Order: sequence, then C-alpha cells, then structure tokens
Amino acid sequence: MIDRQAIHQMREREITRFIAANPKSKAHAEAAQGWFQGVPFHWMLDWSTPFPIVAQEASGATLTSIDGQVFDDFCLGDTASMFGHSPAPLAKAIAAQAGQGLSYMLPTTNGAELGSMLTEMFGLPQWQVTTTASEANRAVIRWCRGITGRNKILIFNGCYHGAVDDVFVDLREGQAVNRPSLIGQVQDLLPTTVAIEFNDIDALAAALSGRDIACVLAEPLMTNIGMVRDAPGFLTELRKLCDKTGTILVLDETHTISSGYGGHSNTHGPMPDILVVGKSIGGGVPCAVYGFTAEIAGRMATLNASRPAGHSGIGTTLSANALAVTAMHAMLGEVITREAYAHMLSITDGLVSQLNAVIAAHALDWHVSHVGARVELVCSAIPPRNGSEARAAMDYELERTIHLYLANRGILLAPFHNMMLVSPVTQAAQVSRLAAELNSALTELQAAEN
Repeated sequence: MIDRQAIHQMREREITRFIAANPKSKAHAEAAQGWFQGVPFHWMLDWSTPFPIVAQEASGATLTSIDGQVFDDFCLGDTASMFGHSPAPLAKAIAAQAGQGLSYMLPTTNGAELGSMLTEMFGLPQWQVTTTASEANRAVIRWCRGITGRNKILIFNGCYHGAVDDVFVDLREGQAVNRPSLIGQVQDLLPTTVAIEFNDIDALAAALSGRDIACVLAEPLMTNIGMVRDAPGFLTELRKLCDKTGTILVLDETHTISSGYGGHSNTHGPMPDILVVGKSIGGGVPCAVYGFTAEIAGRMATLNASRPAGHSGIGTTLSANALAVTAMHAMLGEVITREAYAHMLSITDGLVSQLNAVIAAHALDWHVSHVGARVELVCSAIPPRNGSEARAAMDYELERTIHLYLANRGILLAPFHNMMLVSPVTQAAQVSRLAAELNSALTELQAAEN
C-alpha cells in the first residue's frame, strides 16, 4: 500500500512542474475559447495533466509538443496509431489520394484489392467499410437482429465497443443498470441488452439458453477496464454455446488486433461469425471494417431482398470514402505485416520483463497483464477475472499521479488506465526509460512512507 498523502504531495508538485514546463500549451488552452471546455473533443481533457499537451507533430513512436518536448509515446492515439505515427507508406498514399479526390461514393481500384487483403489477413470472405468502429458495431447489431429475428444482444460488464447505445449497461452489485453517466439517455436498454460477467460460463449458458439473443458482442479479452484476460477454455466454450443456440458471435478486435497478425482470433482462436476492426487499420485516418462468414453473408442478402426500399439504418455518406480505403490499403499492404508484429512482440516481452522487475523490487501487490503488443499495469496481486474485479482494482488517484510524473519526464501512457502499446518502431531504449522512470516514481512514493 502506498501512502495517500505521498501520492497527493507528488501530484501537487508534478502539477507545478508541468505548468512551468509547458507555457505554450497553457497559453493555447487559455486562448481556445471557441471550443467547448477549451478542446475540440472532450476526451482530450481526460489526461492526467492540468491542461492538455498540445501536439506539434508525431513520428514513429515519439510525439513533440508545441513547447518542444519530445515524448516516448506508449499511448499511440489510444490504438489509432498503434503501428506508428505517419508511417511512410501511409503518408505517401494519403498525399497521392489528396490530389485525386477524397470521397466519391463510388468504388476504387484500391478498394477492390483491399477486400482481398482483408480476407487474407483476417480469414473472413466478405467485408464492409464504415467510418468508425462505433458505426461498425451499430451496423453489426442491426444486421444480427435483422437476420435472426431476435431483439436482444449480450455484452460483458465493463465492455467498451465505442459510442453504441445498446452496450451501455453495467452490473452494479450483480444487478443490471443503465449506465448512469450517459448524457441524454431516454431509452431503457435493459429489455434488449443482457449484461453478464466475463469468464462466467454458467451465466453465459443460462443467458443463451432461451435462444432469444441475436448476438454476443465481445472483445476476445477485455481491454478498456484495465485488462481482463480470457480464462482457459472460456472463448472455446463461448463459440460452442453460440453455435448450439443459433447466436451470432461478434468479436470486436479494434483493440485486440495488437495480439498478433490477423488479430486475436487468428492468433489464438476461435473464429467469430462477424469481426470488427477499427482505429489502427487506417493508421489514424477515420475508418473501420466488419467482416463476416459466407453463411452470414447469405442471410444478409436474403434479408436485404425481403425488406422494403429505403434507408436501412446502416451507413453514412463518408463510409468507404476514397481516402479511408487508400489508407487501409497502404496499412495492410506495407505496414501491418508479420515482420512488424515480430518486432512489436519482441519489444513487448522486454517491457513486461522490466515492469515485473520494478514491481518485484518494490514488493508491490501488483501485476502486469499483456497480450501481444498491449500491456497493462494493474494495481492488484491477482489478475481480475471480470469487469467488476477490474473496476475494483483501479486506483484512480495513484494512476493519474504516475501518469503525470511520467509525462513530466517525456513518457506518455494512455490516459484512461495504465495501458501501454508497443509499435513496430518502438525501441528498446524507450522501454528502458519507461521502466526506469516508473521505478523512480515508486521509490519516491515508498520513501515517503518511512
């Protein structure tokens, strides 16, 4: 246990240091009156810093602020730039496309090749493009309800699938509730969204036994409430139960594409009926895709042929625009490669080893959880089995203080919890600096206890 007063004192000192070191970012924040709350998107206020670092540029695995500070970037745009900031093939392709038009609402030659590239990488034969993974998940839920004739979906407590109304159900003390933090929510989600704990096979079997659930929407492991790994055999049983009950299995691999080439499904199994990938697949250009089996494609075609003419409720004007398709074509063709993953996984092994050494040196009841190139430092001795346990393990004040301490020393973690990403261009020296600075922070905090 780390003394709370020591955490408070460190945070106050680090706030003062940050303000002094970032005068241009501070002035920018004070001048940005045209934006609500001073930023173009409110998530930018979720960082541990007293005001946002204003980015000047980013390249590879580093980010430079307008104050001239260069950061080792382990956030990488919260996965959007997981394969590095502005990789050369992507930058070249975007520049070329910019001179040829950005959005036509027509297919392109790159698009024809991209469909085959997606099939080769992820192992599913049919694909559609959306602007975000949130939009992809919304589309998939509609398709699943439409082709099954079932109204309900099942999600896991603590999940994250973007800005999708249907998934905003939490378990609190074992009871399903509409998420209380939602803005402007008028629809009661409980009649059509079933929430259970991750890794609970008995609850899963009971929930699916009524054969009234259209789909299970899940990550192969939970990544947005800390990290919750799948228990041995859980995903296999999930696949079996979905098959047994005629429930469509949808795996959102927007984050777990970090697991390996082709995502977690292709690296570890099992394969889903529908797969969603967003964020990094376009290198930061807004786009996402969802792929599906031939059997699902046939059912979708039958539904399409039987419904009245008019808007399906799926898609937007900018879906599959030429810029997005070009970006994905460049990423899949030249950046998201097996060689890239080999580097990422090797560097990640080093990061995990060094973080474990820091934890051991300070005799902390913490652990490191990781899959592929995604790493999580968790403030509990026992890895959480579900969302409730993961939520309980979080130490908001301590996490924010350590994040700020590291930012003041040129290291960025993801703002929402202790998540770190390793890119194909992350270097061993960056990992060593992160471990060393974390060690320094913990040494200071523990010294204050004595």
